[in-house]
Amino acid sequence: MATNFNVGILGHVDSGKTTLARALSSISSTAAFDKNPQSVERGITLDLGFSALVLESSAGPNDGQQMQFTFVDCPGHASLIRTIIGGAQIIDLMLLVVDAQKGLQTQTAECLVIGELLDKKLLVVINKIDALPPEQRAAKLEKLQSRLRKTLAGTSFGDQVPIYSVSALAGTNIAELRAGLSAVHQMPQRQVDAPLLMYVDHCFAIRGQGTVCTGTLLQGRVAVNENVELPLLGERRKVKSIQMFRQPVQSARAGDRIGLCVTQFNAKLMERGIVAQPGYLRSVYAVCVRVQPIRYYKQAIRSRSKLHISVGHDTVMASLTLFRDEAARPDFDCSREYAYVEQLLPAESSSSECCFALLQFETPVLSILGGTLIASKLDMDVHSSSCRLAFWGRIAWQTHSVNYQSEELPRLRIYKRKEKQGQVQRVVSNSEIIVQNLFKKEANRDMYVGKRVQLSSGETGCIERTFGQTSKVCIVFRDGISSETLERLKSEQAKEVRVLLNCKKYIFNKQAGLFQ
Repeated sequence: MATNFNVGILGHVDSGKTTLARALSSISSTAAFDKNPQSVERGITLDLGFSALVLESSAGPNDGQQMQFTFVDCPGHASLIRTIIGGAQIIDLMLLVVDAQKGLQTQTAECLVIGELLDKKLLVVINKIDALPPEQRAAKLEKLQSRLRKTLAGTSFGDQVPIYSVSALAGTNIAELRAGLSAVHQMPQRQVDAPLLMYVDHCFAIRGQGTVCTGTLLQGRVAVNENVELPLLGERRKVKSIQMFRQPVQSARAGDRIGLCVTQFNAKLMERGIVAQPGYLRSVYAVCVRVQPIRYYKQAIRSRSKLHISVGHDTVMASLTLFRDEAARPDFDCSREYAYVEQLLPAESSSSECCFALLQFETPVLSILGGTLIASKLDMDVHSSSCRLAFWGRIAWQTHSVNYQSEELPRLRIYKRKEKQGQVQRVVSNSEIIVQNLFKKEANRDMYVGKRVQLSSGETGCIERTFGQTSKVCIVFRDGISSETLERLKSEQAKEVRVLLNCKKYIFNKQAGLFQ
């Protein structure tokens, strides 16, 4: 059996991705080459398409081994970025398609960013070279390649990425591109022994047989007669048969593209989704990730804002809370304290290594610890030249509790700093003063007894007791007040000496009170 290798074909709309997939492939699936009626009508790819090519590998230890390259044809239109992100997460290598006449465009750049953050291998394909005047073709291609290498030099891919110039329509240099795929191939690490996890991209019923889920195995194995779970529906089904590009097989493993026929269910309830090992996945209502900002995103990332969060094939809205580890530790630990962050500016991206985000989903998702998510602002103008991808991260904490806001969030020790200022009302002795206006009249002053305060002149004291019926408190300085400060407090300069109280307050645990 040929080893499967998933190749994503990504790029800006109308760069010829589907034509390239057709030119490269020798096998098509039921979801290939824009067979969707709306795709035919509108003349653009609206969904993921799948086709394949079988070659002999010419790469190192796999030399001579039969390889099946499964091509994932991703849409290029800006409004379909959710589908693009979902498709990019199931691939091993990315073919970034660039229009020879138009060069790098907005969605080309976004696809490059997605490939970079998902740590995919890359080949660049300059397509439609037949549209360039023959007498100018060599010079224009050399100039475009130079610009592309300059752009790639600023990414993790580097400027040595193979670049192929082709015409998918005319078949020019397609053989060279196929040879390049064979040469660049390296067997990716597959989690074959992990629990079954399959991303489903199409679902349809076959009368008398069952319901077919087509998709890619991200991890684990599956075999005929085994039971699998449809977590979104909360149902389990028996596997009746498995096919790989219309060829029946008894089992499949991580990396394979398959059609999984299970006992009947309503296919309309799960057009996209997940098939998993029974009991492996449960609904997730909130997660924490370490924020990895995307440098091309030029807007501030703000707490209390909402962003689109893509996890697998799902994209849902989530509210955002930013926080930072002041000790600069890069790993997340629920037992540590974290400082609340109001916003992360674009200029701060390089210093955000220890910034984290709590994401509370409006609709629960299915995810695993360590899984990748991408945060985007997809309500931006689709014709804008701005990058819509804000940040990404790997899930470091998640909760399955429906009542997580009362049961789980109070355990997250995320705090805001509180600073209060007051004035000295009178000096009782060289170690005791009465302070006013540090609190509002209606405040519960008793909860502040024992808290440290500091004078703007440097002395540190402690709130000993409340004083009077208004907002006053008595502050005692164990080491006394300096003679210089005492003189100022007894003069007209007394108003210049401020009394400062700094505390912390957990934002998700109002019952914890204030602490220092």
